[in-house]
Amino acid sequence: MTIRLLKGNDDTLLSRAVSENVASLVGTGDASLMVEELTEEQYRMEDDSFAITRLVDGAQTPPFLTERRVVVGRHLGRFSKAADVEALVAYLASPLPSTDLLLVWEKGVSPRQDRMPAIPKALNEALSAAGAEIIDAGIPSGKNASAWLDRQLKTAAVTVDARAANHIAEHLGEQRSRVVSLLSTLESVYGPDVTIGVDEVEPFLGESGDVPPWELTDAIDSGKIDVALDKLHRMTAAGGRHPLQIMASLQTHYMRMMKLDGAPISGEKQAAQLLGMKGSTFPAKKALTQSKRLGSSGVRRSIELLSEADRGLRGESGWPPELVMEVLVARLANLR
Repeated sequence: MTIRLLKGNDDTLLSRAVSENVASLVGTGDASLMVEELTEEQYRMEDDSFAITRLVDGAQTPPFLTERRVVVGRHLGRFSKAADVEALVAYLASPLPSTDLLLVWEKGVSPRQDRMPAIPKALNEALSAAGAEIIDAGIPSGKNASAWLDRQLKTAAVTVDARAANHIAEHLGEQRSRVVSLLSTLESVYGPDVTIGVDEVEPFLGESGDVPPWELTDAIDSGKIDVALDKLHRMTAAGGRHPLQIMASLQTHYMRMMKLDGAPISGEKQAAQLLGMKGSTFPAKKALTQSKRLGSSGVRRSIELLSEADRGLRGESGWPPELVMEVLVARLANLR
């Protein structure tokens, strides 16, 4: 008897993990006889509410014509309250030995859940007591995300040279999970055990991926107008960010400089204290450095440009929002 719960912050990777885990549980058996997969449509009641009872019924059903059954419960993010999972918790206290249970903690599709709720405490405790495996199939955060991407490239069937690896990382940006399908495509085209360079990778990259806001502000602070505009376009296209969201990030960035401008501070720690930052002082260091680089007049001009663009986004200029943001970013980068 195996009980597993899969979770993750990326739909593509989570779906791949589901397929891999089902395959490992089925082994050499007949999946058509062994596997029962339930989605939110099987949980949906006549009044459009959701109940977990169908999943529990499936887990409690003995196998027919096989020795084991594999029951997969998808879209369990629908059940975020203790009362929602009572029946599943009760089942886990005495699970059927002939059932391998694969639970997938993911958001519902219709209606779409915007946020992934936390797993109820009662369910976590029941899983632990039942000896379940909790598998995080997502991409780690922070520096570990880059390490994850590097690991995918190094362990691929094809050999990606250093320049191509850097090019892939830059192109995908925040959408690192796309590397899975990219590597699969490269293997199918060139075969395994082949060294791949930038020229071989380029035709299969697709559009540039999203980037985090700090890449845009770093490009602006460096005065690299072309790079800053590229980051802006990636945030609005692949990232799907509204111009007002990007404006909010820029306003935060420059408001920090304004608070630090002329303040009697001697280093990044004092800057972080003044800005009310906790944890890493690196963002405060960047704001302090750029504030000194621009000087009071430059910081003041930045705020004026932001204010003008903000009014433009709200219809004052008559320009399309995309043009407003392009002009703003170019002007801010040019201040350097």
